[in-house]
Amino acid sequence: MMLKKVLFGAALALSLAACSQEGGAPAQSSAPQPEAAAGSLINKINNKETLLVGTMGTYAPFTYHDQDGKLTGYDVEVTRAVAAKLGVQVEFKETPWDAMMAGLKAGRFDLVANQVALTTPERQATFDKAEPYSWSGKMIVARTDHAPIAKLEDIKGVKTAVMLSSNYDEVAQKMGADIVHTDTMAQGLLIVQQKRAEITLNDELSLLDYLKKTPNSGLKSVWRTPSEEKLGAGLVINKGNDEALAKINAAMKELQQDGTLKKLGEQFFGEDVSVK
Repeated sequence: MMLKKVLFGAALALSLAACSQEGGAPAQSSAPQPEAAAGSLINKINNKETLLVGTMGTYAPFTYHDQDGKLTGYDVEVTRAVAAKLGVQVEFKETPWDAMMAGLKAGRFDLVANQVALTTPERQATFDKAEPYSWSGKMIVARTDHAPIAKLEDIKGVKTAVMLSSNYDEVAQKMGADIVHTDTMAQGLLIVQQKRAEITLNDELSLLDYLKKTPNSGLKSVWRTPSEEKLGAGLVINKGNDEALAKINAAMKELQQDGTLKKLGEQFFGEDVSVK
């Protein structure tokens, strides 16, 4: 009973995993508005002004509030580390996901830190993404006595718990899995523990977070997306800020080289997620 409470207590944050990494924010097709004029970000960086950062604040372990109410999470701490390298301060503006990219385009933020992969041509025409600070794909989790799965196609005919109408639901259907639908990732994990399904399929980083926090869950990873197929999430800014993007990229590379990203990855996920 206690395990069920823990799992469902995490459901609100974890359920977003089905769309954030591969679905992304609503598409934006027009150029940035005058409020976010090209070059304004580099001026703020050079003048050591405070940068405004859009983030959800409700999407653990990437951006959330800890027990003391402090905003933290992998994306938040990476952004703070980048700011330290740039010699600036950051002020986070907590914003609903569906309004975040529109807020960036309108100049309400200088950048967005919220696991944005920026995969669609429409978004790529409007925004730039800095060097990725995390890489993720799909992961299959099963009970600890389950054999490894060699390839995704091997789930054909296997009873698989996936979130209804999610990206993972579409993948499982395409692969011919015997599907058990759920409302949240947490429910999928519980169904596997209860032996009502053999495996569950969801976002790699969210599942790593779960496995790190619940080492006695009786579950393990049995398959992960090949590195060459993973998507990278990075800080996102408006087009037309090339100098600022170069400075942010340089700061991110320094954080990679000095081990900061590795340390943060291990803190939140149990491993370095800044590399494929």
